[in-house]
Amino acid sequence: MNRQKALNLLGLAMRAGKLITGEELTINEIRRQKAALVLVASDASENTKKKITDKSNFYQTTCLIEFTESELAGAIGKPRKVIGVMDQGFAKKMVSLIQG
Repeated sequence: MNRQKALNLLGLAMRAGKLITGEELTINEIRRQKAALVLVASDASENTKKKITDKSNFYQTTCLIEFTESELAGAIGKPRKVIGVMDQGFAKKMVSLIQG
């Protein structure tokens, strides 16, 4: 139930223009310390997961590997494996919904 709410919130953030999608763009925003939350698809390649989680840990950005690529794609309407949430409010609510 909360997973679906988090995905719905992700779609809302997309429509509000508060997301950055794609691996390179998200890494750039992590480096600039503008990304409040990073979501990586659980079925992304090990290399991608490691690159994003290492970068997130270094810059102390929350990184979650909770959803599959198809769940993320369904939420935002685009096939993406890496999504950065740029808004602190959206990020906090998503983390609380996912982690309970």
